[in-house]
Amino acid sequence: MKTSRTFSIHFWINSAKIKKNKAPIYARITVNKERIEISLKRDIEVTYWDTRAKRSNSRTPQAKALNKYLDQVYSDLLDCHTQLHIENKIITPKAIKARFLGEDQQQKSLLDIIDYHKTTMPDTLKWGTLKNYDTTEKYLKRFLGDRYKTTDIYLQEITYGFLIDFDQYLRKTSSINRSQPLKNNGIMKHLERLKKLLKLAVNLEWLEKDPSTRFSLKFQKYDREFLSSSELHELEVADFSNDRHRKTRDLFIFSCYTGLSYSDVKALKEKNIVRGIDGKYWIHTHRIKNDQPVKIPLLEKAMVILERYQTEEFNYENNLLPVFSNQKINIYLKEVASLLGINKKLSFHSARHTFATTVTLSNGVPIETVSKLLGHSKLSTTQTYARVMEQKISADMDKLQNSLNLDSIKIKRKQL
Repeated sequence: MKTSRTFSIHFWINSAKIKKNKAPIYARITVNKERIEISLKRDIEVTYWDTRAKRSNSRTPQAKALNKYLDQVYSDLLDCHTQLHIENKIITPKAIKARFLGEDQQQKSLLDIIDYHKTTMPDTLKWGTLKNYDTTEKYLKRFLGDRYKTTDIYLQEITYGFLIDFDQYLRKTSSINRSQPLKNNGIMKHLERLKKLLKLAVNLEWLEKDPSTRFSLKFQKYDREFLSSSELHELEVADFSNDRHRKTRDLFIFSCYTGLSYSDVKALKEKNIVRGIDGKYWIHTHRIKNDQPVKIPLLEKAMVILERYQTEEFNYENNLLPVFSNQKINIYLKEVASLLGINKKLSFHSARHTFATTVTLSNGVPIETVSKLLGHSKLSTTQTYARVMEQKISADMDKLQNSLNLDSIKIKRKQL
């Protein structure tokens, strides 16, 4: 265990900085003849400073309050020395000062871990994920201001109750982008990011114990929108007079037959289209979201859309398809659905769900294959996308019934 031979705390006034007969008060910490000074942000009239007691000798209420403050500083500095001793840290005047001022690793704050995450994760996380962390930071700052009347909080002060309060606050406060409150799953995402930040703080040894360990995230499961085979066909054959509606439809259909997300379609370039071992064209790319490699055989309907835009009149800066901004394409998809009377919220997410359900799984493609095509790192992720349509269930049950009937006939024949 690391110990020190000498340790002392000494209060003094800096006579070199006297102004209007008042001098600032300092605390001097000495460990093994090494010393450091801390400005206490207090001053006193020189005539009232007792050089032996190191306190004010005045009897005024202000002097009594000053002496009480100096007693507290003395006690706090002793505590800092004791903490470092218990933690088996090297005890120096600098270490005691840092602990006293809250500048050492034991006194890191919530904004410290947020800033650390910001500076260290850009090479690891995607831009969209980092943007979501920025939004969570805004909610945390708003919460600290409204609930605690502060701009920051020490990590050591974050408790299980802090997470409960933050959860309840998000349920009652308005969204940053909209006037209505956040929905449950959006709230869970913010809490999930906070839990990850606290876990990072524990790993960095900025926090001894994770207060969020026992806090459970409760996501609500909901039905994901997807197009039935008849709706998909209706969208494919629809004749739109508006050019933006035609292009938007084509992009959506392309995603329905490839399973690619919006960002993956937008990033698609000529180099991503290659000949496979079967002699047919494949898409070889990496998912923007998780960098998982995906290899997708190009179905005929997806190939037709690609060929439609590979003429000289189209120029998309080396991109294969005319992808609008995410905001615009969602607006156009809403217009397309309205024109066709499709009472569903269309998005690239629903296109991926359509690929997983209507195009692949309902046509007998194994879920393991679908998982590879979607670029999922875990099969459980694919299972949240997957739906088995009623007609597929009916067909499977018909096969089962036929099998049972055959077994029954065989048994009767043996009995005869």
